Amino acid sequence: QVQLMESGGGSVQAGGSLRLSCAASGHTSCAYEMSWYRQAPGKDREFVSFIASDGLTTYAHSVKGRFTISQDKAKNTVYLQMNSLKAQDTGMYYCKTDPVLSGCEDYWGQGTQVTVSS
Repeated sequence: QVQLMESGGGSVQAGGSLRLSCAASGHTSCAYEMSWYRQAPGKDREFVSFIASDGLTTYAHSVKGRFTISQDKAKNTVYLQMNSLKAQDTGMYYCKTDPVLSGCEDYWGQGTQVTVSS
């Protein structure tokens, strides 16, 4: 079983920055990579960013160049540095495990709210 706890959300003005954290705990025999997703009010949850175990990263087009995903394996924590925030970045941000091998369960955190005012 894996538990994910996001933190770092808040309210900022457009152009500001926030750094989200996702701390993983628990025990599992599975290996995981990590993703961030977000969900704006009234919209579907959407992919934001992914980081592989070797450090390879991918980003949604809407955040590329503004957001940076990183990981600290010693702390079992993944970060999302968000710069130049826009009103359309507002939403609940979730971290998620991505199993390296099939047959392992996916886990989601409870989310952290990001509100960007224009």
